[in-house]
Amino acid sequence: MKAINIEDKHALFTKQWHPHRIAMVDNMQVILAKIKGEFVWHSHENEDELFQVVKGTLYMQFRDRTEIVKEGELIVVPKGVEHNPCTKNDEEVHLLLFEMLNTAHTGDIEHEKTQTEYPWI
Repeated sequence: MKAINIEDKHALFTKQWHPHRIAMVDNMQVILAKIKGEFVWHSHENEDELFQVVKGTLYMQFRDRTEIVKEGELIVVPKGVEHNPCTKNDEEVHLLLFEMLNTAHTGDIEHEKTQTEYPWI
């Protein structure tokens, strides 16, 4: 039961598209990530996913539109909705995510960016 400084935790890693776990709340994990460029189209059939932008601007692509999520804002992607997070202009974006412990990084999609283990920091 100690305060967690999100900015300090983001400073502990440099790898992009590689989530790091910082806390757990019941069966939810709290994750930090750094992203740059485009990810991979995917969905999570049984889990919602919350993205909060800590630094930068996230472009959450959906098949019918793109939502712009600015620093200090968040977006919830409902279960089953195909999405593809990305950044523009070579910007690195820092994220805080909330998701169920069993949420697969890229859903059912296997990709070179897929991570299966999230290290604790």
